[in-house]
Amino acid sequence: MPLSEHEQRMLDQIERALYAEDPKFANTVRQTNPAVHYKRWIIKAVLGFVIGVVLLLAGLLIGNPVMQVLISVLGFIVMLACFLWGANAWRKAAGGGAETAAPAADAKQKRKGARPGMMHRFEERWRRRQEGEE
Repeated sequence: MPLSEHEQRMLDQIERALYAEDPKFANTVRQTNPAVHYKRWIIKAVLGFVIGVVLLLAGLLIGNPVMQVLISVLGFIVMLACFLWGANAWRKAAGGGAETAAPAADAKQKRKGARPGMMHRFEERWRRRQEGEE
């Protein structure tokens, strides 16, 4: 949704005030790209995944059965957590997320066409009862 002319003027005024107050901070904020942060998260997640694999394999090499299970399970949990963290960062870096879920729901609703769902019919009946039409 684009900004109105008034909102754009206000934003420009705030930006000029920020530059006047702290130009170094303003330059840092302006040059920061969110994709850079997500790429760092992905790299950290890959490193964590590798550490999890090492823990899993190290757990298999230990002679003590109790420690073997504990370290292997810990390695698996680290691998799983890092995979989920990396997948989330990958999705955000690709521009996905909640913004893409809403258009998909709208398209699904349009495909249904004129035939409303059960909840819509219930809501319509309730509305008519409240208005005294039935």
